[in-house]
Amino acid sequence: MKITKVKTFLCNCFRTNWVFVKIETDAGLHGWGEATLEYKEPTVAAAIHDLEYYLIGSDPGNIEKFRHDCYRDAYWRGGPVLMSALAGVETALWDIKGKALGVPVYELFGGKVRDAVPIYVNGWFAPAKTPDEFAEKALEVRRNRFLGCKWDPFGKAWQEIGKRELNSAMECIRKVSEAVGDDVLLLIEGHGRFNIPTAVKIGQRLEEFDIYWFEEPLPPDDLNGMREVKERVRVPLAAGERLYNRYEYRQFFDLNCSDYIQPDISHAGGLTEMRFLGAEAEARHIGFCPHNPSGPVANAATLQLAACVPNFVILEMMMTDVPFRADICDEDLVMRDGKMVIPERPGIGIDLDEKELLRHPFVPTQLRHYRGDLTNIRPPDAVKYYRIEEN
Repeated sequence: MKITKVKTFLCNCFRTNWVFVKIETDAGLHGWGEATLEYKEPTVAAAIHDLEYYLIGSDPGNIEKFRHDCYRDAYWRGGPVLMSALAGVETALWDIKGKALGVPVYELFGGKVRDAVPIYVNGWFAPAKTPDEFAEKALEVRRNRFLGCKWDPFGKAWQEIGKRELNSAMECIRKVSEAVGDDVLLLIEGHGRFNIPTAVKIGQRLEEFDIYWFEEPLPPDDLNGMREVKERVRVPLAAGERLYNRYEYRQFFDLNCSDYIQPDISHAGGLTEMRFLGAEAEARHIGFCPHNPSGPVANAATLQLAACVPNFVILEMMMTDVPFRADICDEDLVMRDGKMVIPERPGIGIDLDEKELLRHPFVPTQLRHYRGDLTNIRPPDAVKYYRIEEN
């Protein structure tokens, strides 16, 4: 079996543009991957095109050779663009291998350790602005029995935060906590926006709540600062979505920067690299909690990891999505008791409709964090894209 074609699709999905990769073979099998890199989508698509040199005419089953050769030959190694491109292609290759063997990808990584994975939701708050509006939105999280909810209550703050803004953020957390009670975990997002003294101040204020974690309190390149914040606050920290491979994670692990790591399968090189990072975290008794706010292919691939990584703790997902998600793919997602059931189909368990993808072409988007529009990340007509079943 040989690779005959590599295709990329940029599909606008309101918040960003999904970047999908399709690899076709002369055996009639194809595989899908996702390389969504928010706000840099055309750049990643171009990087995927560059990787065709290693793909056309090659055996899709030699996944490790592809990963090794591409990284070895990339004089400008690592970083979000190359690693996202590698992630999309590598995931598609695993999808082909699973389909060729007639098994889910998790079987190729040693089989299952669980049948379903706990879920926390993002985007549940859209388009709330006030603490009372957040609390009202949080009731829906509780009604749907999700195990946790994550949000960023810090407005437009950058590096530092004013007293009024900080008090408003704490009031928002308090209101949401009262709304969900003991039934829902609270995960507070920092989006890497604060300096060390501000992150410490916020972390110490968060100690009055039963916070599951404080995520990315500092910019991702300040690993020594992360270690300092971790030593000075008593709430657990999570980070790592903007680290892209084992080499970048090496110092992160050595410094013991966080209690949970959050690599993203769309950015961190794909399934093989993610499995490696999970094992490294397991050796240090660190929870593996992948960042997962992207599209249906990234979600499908991350569920394969959830099946086979022992220290996989909890998975992020968007509570709702664009109404045409069901048109572009055939995913069949089932939630039971706050957990998503691991699909059993061969490969990563999903297929996409090229014609439907083309109906939603690329639209440039910009970062919302610092312009007061952070909560506007779901379209007004957003819908659930999964079924909730009772045991």
